[in-house]
Amino acid sequence: MKKELSSSAPMFTGAQLRKLIIPLILEQLLAVTIGMADTMMVAGCGEAAVSGISVVDSINVLFITVFSALATGGAVICSQYLGKKDPSSASRAAKQLLYVCAAIGGIFAIVIALLRVPILRLVYGSLEADVMANGATYFLITGFSLPFFAVYSACAAVFRTMGNSRISLFTSTIMNLVNVGGNAIMIVGLGMGVAGAGTATLLARVVGCVIMVILVVNPSQEIYVNHLFRPTFSWSVFSSILKVAVPSGLENGMFQVGKLLTQGIITTFGTAAISANAVAGTICNVIYICGSGVSLSMITVVGRCVGAREYDQAKRYTLKLIGSAALMTTCVSMSLFFAAPFILSFFAISPEASAEAIVLIQVACVVACFFHESSFVMPNSLRASGDVRFTMTVSVVSMWTMRVLLSYVLAYAFDLGVLGVWLAMFSDWVLRSALFLWRFFSGKWRGKALV
Repeated sequence: MKKELSSSAPMFTGAQLRKLIIPLILEQLLAVTIGMADTMMVAGCGEAAVSGISVVDSINVLFITVFSALATGGAVICSQYLGKKDPSSASRAAKQLLYVCAAIGGIFAIVIALLRVPILRLVYGSLEADVMANGATYFLITGFSLPFFAVYSACAAVFRTMGNSRISLFTSTIMNLVNVGGNAIMIVGLGMGVAGAGTATLLARVVGCVIMVILVVNPSQEIYVNHLFRPTFSWSVFSSILKVAVPSGLENGMFQVGKLLTQGIITTFGTAAISANAVAGTICNVIYICGSGVSLSMITVVGRCVGAREYDQAKRYTLKLIGSAALMTTCVSMSLFFAAPFILSFFAISPEASAEAIVLIQVACVVACFFHESSFVMPNSLRASGDVRFTMTVSVVSMWTMRVLLSYVLAYAFDLGVLGVWLAMFSDWVLRSALFLWRFFSGKWRGKALV
């Protein structure tokens, strides 16, 4: 175990934490509200359009998790380098992160362009013809956006590492305005349906990528990308990123595979069930806003503390941030519990789908108050410390045993349908919470710094 250094001076003041976290929460809020607006506009095209986008988004998330894993790996390494007072190494890591994300995004775009229909059939088997047609169209267009989103994600992670989350908030605002404006023009105005939704997403991600690249090459910053078009490579830096990215990628990848399998279960219950699941999932994203923002900040805060070998401070900040996130999540959840029927009235879905969605949302509101932060915010503290193998193992085991296997049991054996799938998901949360809390308080994450 590496020797811990002691320091009485806090590494972050309350003002610095607020400056980091508040823009991240606002960014998550913006993404969720725009996502809801998108869903409502697409819902006007019919349940087949909503279902087509829903099934594709579940697959796209699987691709995006790879970028998230790489961005997490790069952010952890950059944060720990900054904790060691070594910004030049952090800049080299950031440059390699951008190149790797762009290359992998390009590969994904080619695969989707060539194999989008076989992928949909492989994952979902037989879909209704109109759902398959809408899904294939949306899949092709959004696939082309992946390289741009990959670079955007890498740059956003770099800025968060520096504690400058306002940049990602600014860029995200522009992207979302382009997206919702494009949807309004192409879906509502031109009647392009899912093709319009996909094109708006593509344009938004191109704009976000361009803005971020322009900003990240500014040499006045603590971390910046020098000579963008002159590739350099350092195996030691790259391997450090992979030490976080590979376990995180496997963890997130298996997690999304589990979600796809459960999505496949839901598709067997018909279009109304798919719509209820899609709309409820979109609305429930409101519950997770505060936790998601705090979770992103964990990489910066804990990563720097660990880089400086300030493990006690890492523990204090983790507890402080999780407590704040849990309080905010509880307030949001209780508000949404009672507002769910009113919000559902804005979605053009069948009464059957709407009634089922309300039940799903209200159950999620109750469970999130107790288990969301310890399930999804706590592990980011462990990842930032370098303890990534444990989080990967827990996530994979919990996902397969609780989320997947239990979904089949509750959905079919107990005839609970979509609600059974969601109850299995919440059981996954409970198991994760217990194991992550045990790991954190055991202190076994200490001494795992990667740089």
